[in-house]
Amino acid sequence: MKNIAIFASGSGSNFQAIVEAVRAEELAAKICLLVCDNPKAYVLERARKARIPTFVFQPREYASKEEFEQQIVTQLKERNAEFIALAGYMRLVGPTLLREYEGRIVNIHPSLLPEFPGKDAIGQALAANAKWSGVTIHFVDQGMDTGPIIVQERIRIADDETRESLQRKIQDTEHKLYPAILQMLLTRGEGK
Repeated sequence: MKNIAIFASGSGSNFQAIVEAVRAEELAAKICLLVCDNPKAYVLERARKARIPTFVFQPREYASKEEFEQQIVTQLKERNAEFIALAGYMRLVGPTLLREYEGRIVNIHPSLLPEFPGKDAIGQALAANAKWSGVTIHFVDQGMDTGPIIVQERIRIADDETRESLQRKIQDTEHKLYPAILQMLLTRGEGK
């Protein structure tokens, strides 16, 4: 069973899906840490209820990205984190974290990358009148949503689609897909 850390910045619905998959023994992992860059994020309440330790930081309190990422690395090592799952973490991962966890950081993104990278992928897809959106799980590299793709699942955008209805469809897919892909990665030897 691998120790995984989850990074999140917001409500934490994917965090919760991973917690529930671990509880249901669908994901053979121990969540050793939640890393959060937003002290007001609801994900912190989810972590408290699940009794998962947290490391909360505010980037503006550090002199540089390297400084706060070094603090994150220290926290990860103290808890023997072997793998990192980004779940709505709204920051680019920098060289300090990438160096320590190369090939062991994955992200989930609410679009069919390379289309609609970055923030508000759902809004981008709707504004472009796209016919399809979806979910991408990929390894993290130094770019914004540019790492090697592990899996994608397509979701049809209806003619009368709203932001809320598309977000619901995407999150339903994410909550099933992410724990399953994490299980596959951890059992095939990723995160060593």
